[in-house]
Amino acid sequence: MLLFGAFKILRGAYYVRKAKRLEAEVTAIEARTDALNAETAGTKAERKAQQAAAVVALGFVPEADLDTDNALPVSPERTAAVAAVKAGDWEAGAAYLDAAGQDWEERWQRVRPLSELAAEDDAWLLAWRAARPSDPSAALVNADTGVLVAWNVRGSARASHTTQEQFRIFRELLVKAREQAREAQRLADPADPVPYMVEQSISQGLGYSHEEYRELWSQIVERDPKNLSAHTSAMQYWSQKWRGSHELALAFARECAASAEPGELLSALPLIAYVEQELHESDLKPETFFKEPEVLAAVEAALADLAAADPADWRSIRLRHLLAWFLFWQDRDAEAVEQFRHIDGHIGAMPWYYWSPSRYVYARDWAVREVTPGL
Repeated sequence: MLLFGAFKILRGAYYVRKAKRLEAEVTAIEARTDALNAETAGTKAERKAQQAAAVVALGFVPEADLDTDNALPVSPERTAAVAAVKAGDWEAGAAYLDAAGQDWEERWQRVRPLSELAAEDDAWLLAWRAARPSDPSAALVNADTGVLVAWNVRGSARASHTTQEQFRIFRELLVKAREQAREAQRLADPADPVPYMVEQSISQGLGYSHEEYRELWSQIVERDPKNLSAHTSAMQYWSQKWRGSHELALAFARECAASAEPGELLSALPLIAYVEQELHESDLKPETFFKEPEVLAAVEAALADLAAADPADWRSIRLRHLLAWFLFWQDRDAEAVEQFRHIDGHIGAMPWYYWSPSRYVYARDWAVREVTPGL
């Protein structure tokens, strides 16, 4: 019995030593694995950095330098006007806005930078309104500022992450902004659609019925039937995330695009509808959905529309942003790169503003590498 007991003790000690050796071996293997993983990650990061540098060497903009606020370069006129207004010179802002004349698309684009300034500090706008109480441009900026202030309170979070107090104040501010928009409409040139375009964002937040929105829309298109900014805003109202559905948005987009002449760039609308649908429906994958026959046809129509447009028409940049995204997913890399060369550097446009700049860089760099031998 004593011998048997001693044997058991010795055998137990043997297994303990063996277990310790195995544990040490496992620890060593894990350490080597971690080192290899770190080395692999380092190699991948180095390779990624090299690829990014190679694309930049071809003339493309580094990710850190991308302008995420604007779809195209900011004009010197806008830069000067913004600087003057920040210094308190409201007359410079008034002159900048009025210089758009009856180019209603341009007038709309000039309103927003001024409204953004007033949403932060409206002292200069109050001075403008006091000096010219019946100035339609001052009333217009005031109305759009009211809209921006309301949406700043609402924030960009989903409804489930927005407090009831935020919603209450948001609605109160939008009701006030609607009154300001109606004032701007009364003071405006009867041909000016822009005060009605300001009301489009209000309609989304206050939940206009379809009948109410169609009435607002009729006021806009009676004044400017092919205004791309107005149509783009209408796409948001008719989208499923706001007051419509995928079907209603696509029907609206197709109807408008079909009624447009070549070069009027309304072919962007169906592409917007497809972007919104793919983002909203989790079962849709861009690598397959964007290759569906109807989407392929919409892209071809957009390319033809772009070719017919005035090369100097800055609105074409919006369409190029969309085309770059669709052509990338359709594996038409050379055509995608052509669009990326036109838009590169400024990505404050659909679809890029839905994501971080890395999504843009991934698509751009992939397409560039695919068409550049040895890259």
